[in-house]
Amino acid sequence: MKSFRNRRYVPHSAGEMFALVRDVESYPQFVPLCEAVRIRRRSEISPGVEVSLIEMQVGFKAICERYVSRVCSDSNKLDIRVECAEGPFRKLDNRWTFRDEPAASGGAPRFKSPALGFVMGAMFDRAFHKYADAFATRADEVYGRR
Repeated sequence: MKSFRNRRYVPHSAGEMFALVRDVESYPQFVPLCEAVRIRRRSEISPGVEVSLIEMQVGFKAICERYVSRVCSDSNKLDIRVECAEGPFRKLDNRWTFRDEPAASGGAPRFKSPALGFVMGAMFDRAFHKYADAFATRADEVYGRR
């Protein structure tokens, strides 16, 4: 099972980075391979805790896939958890934790289709580093370079 863990130090507050990652509607503007995002459902289950079903379309050359994630964001803890609900993944779990010190994210994708897994598997490490870079660059654009 492929897994990825990344810890980034950025010159932005934990609250700013949490808001940036939580703003999935803007992902097509800066997240590599993300072509479209649609929020199917969003509800607050307790004060500061929101659960959403989010459909994302990703593409690379001739490959275009849609998948749905269940996203739980907790603004009290500055924590976002993502689980695959529908789509090409057998398993995709992702957690973002934001602190005004080190922040971490991780995931462990597995594909239902061996062919898609073969094609995408080799690119995952590089792609996730690009994703992390994209969020850091976007934070500089939104909040200013510090």
